[in-house]
Amino acid sequence: MSNSTPAPARGTQRGSLQRPLRVAVVGSGPAGVYAADLLTKSAPVASGELTLSIDLFDRYPAPYGLIRYGVAPDHPRIKGIVNALHKVLDRGDIRFFGNVDYGTDISLEDLRCHYDAVIFATGAIKDADLNIPGIELEGSFGAADFVSWYDGHPDVPREWPLDAKEVAVIGNGNVALDVARVLSKHADELLVTEIPDNVYRILKESPVTDVHVFGRRGPAQVKFTPLELRELSHSHDVDIVLYPEDFEFDEASDREIQTNNQVKTMVGTLTNWIAEQPEDPSELTASRRLHLHFLHSPVEIVDSAETPGRVAGIRFERTELDGTGRARGTGEILEYPIQAVYRAIGYFGSSLPDVEFDHLRGVVPNDGGRVLDADGAFVPGVYTTGWIKRGPVGLIGHTKGDALETIGHLLDAREELPAAEEPAAESVVALLEGRGVAYTTWEGWLALDAHEKSLGAAAEPAPTHKGPVARERVKVVSRDEMVAISADGAGVSAG
Repeated sequence: MSNSTPAPARGTQRGSLQRPLRVAVVGSGPAGVYAADLLTKSAPVASGELTLSIDLFDRYPAPYGLIRYGVAPDHPRIKGIVNALHKVLDRGDIRFFGNVDYGTDISLEDLRCHYDAVIFATGAIKDADLNIPGIELEGSFGAADFVSWYDGHPDVPREWPLDAKEVAVIGNGNVALDVARVLSKHADELLVTEIPDNVYRILKESPVTDVHVFGRRGPAQVKFTPLELRELSHSHDVDIVLYPEDFEFDEASDREIQTNNQVKTMVGTLTNWIAEQPEDPSELTASRRLHLHFLHSPVEIVDSAETPGRVAGIRFERTELDGTGRARGTGEILEYPIQAVYRAIGYFGSSLPDVEFDHLRGVVPNDGGRVLDADGAFVPGVYTTGWIKRGPVGLIGHTKGDALETIGHLLDAREELPAAEEPAAESVVALLEGRGVAYTTWEGWLALDAHEKSLGAAAEPAPTHKGPVARERVKVVSRDEMVAISADGAGVSAG
């Protein structure tokens, strides 16, 4: 995005209409895009009091962050969210700079030199720790790593050791269900999505027969949503197995069922499933089974006696509800024979160079999105939004309200923001090119997007149980290939 408004003298304060307010957003996932979009729709902008120049930076060559690299390819709401983000970035009033790594290619000092304000929306991509014995054994994985692999993340290995017949997934959130569904689903059913070819090939060879999902509390306390729960029943040739002894409801559970429609719907779905399943397990007919367990708290991953250092089982303490919806241990220990464990107990943020970080909570310390320094004072012109602001809680839609709070504080302080020393829109382009950064653009993403769709159209139809279905796209995994396709489509050098 270019602008012809003359820039003020170097280092001077920005007057109301002397030039646009220049804002850099680091992270092009939902949080970053929503923040940029809300800025463009803010009252001062709508009234003509303020003009804006917004640049969006991302370490990946493609936009969308969590939506492209953190959600299962068959997730039922991906398309709607991608379409909404696409519409924002396709308007042309927000520039996209992909393949630019904050902390390596560009620093906070650089951003503060070229922009009046910086918003960090880098999310949370690491797995939260689960400190139990055996967590380090071969066959013990973090769900975030697995999700990155099956989503074709450019910076993870292309291979994944899918050699277990029986698998445990620890967690009762949407990520746990995504992981369990991908592990248990037949690979051909995933071909209609944007699954990368290397992922399809490995999933196709998986010997899995049983996937067990374990939650610490009861059915009324699960953290996934009705849509994700119902999606489990759409998997072909996969039986869902539940256990009557896990269906415990205390006073708090009963209140939630009566007052919360989402909880009522999920509990109703689960109780219907258990009522419909055969009492004799031998009557289950599918080749794969997805087991949902509740009231299980993990205590130890069991080492293999035959192959020391490998996962051979997992032990849980049986829990019970205490009347408030919380779980307490009963002392009863249960053990399940499994050969792989995936922990899906939450994500955790990563620290950012030159920005204070709360290592306990995994967030950038802030007050309503205003970044704080080590002494708890506001850092002028530096803000945050999304999971790196509040922690990895809430659904994607919650990031809109979160961004609105941050944007409100930024606009309230707009006359006091430290003025950019190099405010011209072209100056950051010159900086990146001078450093040899092979950045990608929105035009480049459109070319890559079209290329992936063309690969899908040219591929053999997916042999699903309903018959052959055309493939939506084939995702390009290699970072170098993504950059080259983007550069060629945008008509620029790939560096």
